[in-house]
Amino acid sequence: MDISGKYTRESAWYTVAGDHVRCELCPHHCTLREGMTGICHTHFASGGKLYTIAYGNPCSAHIDPVEKKPLFHFLPGSSCFSIATAGCNLRCRNCQNWEISQKSPDSIPHLELFPAQVVASAAREGCQSVAFTYTEPTVFFEYALETAKLARAAGLKNLLISNGYLEEQPLQELAKVTDAANIDLKAFSEETYKTLFGGSLQPVLRTLEVLKEEGVWLEITNLLIPGITDRPEMIARMCGWLATHGFSGTPLHFSRFHPMYKMGGVPATPLSSLVKAREIALKEGIRFVYLGNVPGADSENTICPGCNALLVRRSGFIVMGNRICRWRCPECGTAIEGRWNE
Repeated sequence: MDISGKYTRESAWYTVAGDHVRCELCPHHCTLREGMTGICHTHFASGGKLYTIAYGNPCSAHIDPVEKKPLFHFLPGSSCFSIATAGCNLRCRNCQNWEISQKSPDSIPHLELFPAQVVASAAREGCQSVAFTYTEPTVFFEYALETAKLARAAGLKNLLISNGYLEEQPLQELAKVTDAANIDLKAFSEETYKTLFGGSLQPVLRTLEVLKEEGVWLEITNLLIPGITDRPEMIARMCGWLATHGFSGTPLHFSRFHPMYKMGGVPATPLSSLVKAREIALKEGIRFVYLGNVPGADSENTICPGCNALLVRRSGFIVMGNRICRWRCPECGTAIEGRWNE
């Protein structure tokens, strides 16, 4: 790797031990000798230092509705300028973006958009926010952090769409300039995290807690994989944990699985499994539960938990109506958690 390359920057999160550098960004703590690259494909060791090659070279940049992230309780109807570089620190067998997440940034075609250019593009396109998304933004941490700082200074919001597999200190630094996040809570099982995703559960749970402590608006996604993560007892344990740890008002998105990548032989999630998961979540005390990837199921509307009034009506990623007034239900006055348009 060439440390003088224009897409290369030194990382702030590493320690040195003899002839090794130890990455401190994520719980993998990759220990790298000279020239070695970490699990994420984006960080490498050179000259006793740790560098990223994911800075200013996104493989994807698009304008998206914020609902696509999905973020349903954050500036509904607004648009975000979404970017991603190649790379990821997990190895999900069901990855929907594996063509870019399991690649190195220097091995696939990319754009050139340095932080100031991202912010300028977002403003020019009338976006209210910048979203770090598609792959895993914490592996392009340095790029995301500097972009977020400039975006915040320009009056834009910052969105983190992440697997949550990040160490607490760098997360706290990034959270200082993050306005909203959707964390993919992939399963409520250490064994499943290890065998199916190549990670572990506890760091992700801590990420949820840290984001809440830092005042970042949070929503959670859980993909229901038939026979693996759609088991009622696992869903009940997950929702029970969320409810007892202060996340009752955090929107929970159950997403439908479709055969993908190394799990092409697993069938799509039956609608009945998603409906059952929603019932379990509501019973466990989760106030806002949505079903994703289920067109026509009328399961993406925001309903008042106090009186069951329809508050936000959605069709796909389009907001068709929003009756929330001063962050409350106009019918019964129940406070509706979120970051709503004034």
